[in-house]
Amino acid sequence: MKRSTRLLSLAALLLSYAAVSAQEHVQFPSLGDNGAGLPATILDGYVFRPVGGERRPAVVFLHGCAGLFSRTSGLIETRERAWAKDLNGRGYVVLMVDSFGPRNHGEMCSQSGFDRELYQKRPRDAYAALLYLQAQPYVQPDRIGIIGWSEGGGAVLYAIRTQSLGRPTELPRGDFRAAVAFYPASCDERRQQGWTSTIPLLALLGSGDVWTRAMPCKELLDAAAARGSRSELQVYPGAYHGFDRANSPIREYPEYRTATGVVPIQGTDPAARQDALTRVPAFLARFLAN
Repeated sequence: MKRSTRLLSLAALLLSYAAVSAQEHVQFPSLGDNGAGLPATILDGYVFRPVGGERRPAVVFLHGCAGLFSRTSGLIETRERAWAKDLNGRGYVVLMVDSFGPRNHGEMCSQSGFDRELYQKRPRDAYAALLYLQAQPYVQPDRIGIIGWSEGGGAVLYAIRTQSLGRPTELPRGDFRAAVAFYPASCDERRQQGWTSTIPLLALLGSGDVWTRAMPCKELLDAAAARGSRSELQVYPGAYHGFDRANSPIREYPEYRTATGVVPIQGTDPAARQDALTRVPAFLARFLAN
């Protein structure tokens, strides 16, 4: 989508959210994502703030493999908008990071669209967002969490691990205080060998998810817990990928067929979604509100 069209769509979104939060388009550099001696990518971010001027805890959002914007409406995806509205209502600042648009890349769900190099840059985007928020007068710099969905959830795992793909050497105002990963990609021992983290993690998956299978993720996080990591896992019986998106009919996505022939299935699971709307804020409150 062209940047001008996107800005018009964002203006419409701003009007729809005006009663509950302020949205601001911001820009900040990723952290050395293009290598030594090359300028960093200038990322687009979208800040949603609760009413009031006092410093607030904050949460970084990392979108999934389809990108931050809907291909049909041109607006920020309904899933991320709904979560931002909910968290704004609870007093959190939200910063959504667009990792694809500034790099002129479309979806990364299909085999032809996937770019491993870009995927591995996203933890640098996450920490760039952390540093940006820590510099803002309306954010409590030591009370920042991160949430990622699908491929964004995989980027969260790569970002917060002890051997992070994105963490800068110095974090004078502290690291992320908590992390949430919805049906995270790369959640298996084969891709995350020896995974550990000092950052508390909540992972949420569906037992019916054929795209991000629950059992390999459970095995990884059980092993991580045995190694001393603070991780929690919630598996929802029968739920598919994207269970927390509202009013999304369950259907197959053959255009995203994997290299092993798996056809992803996505759609809302009302019970799982309702539980997540309670469980995630409760988890964040334990680490960001106290």
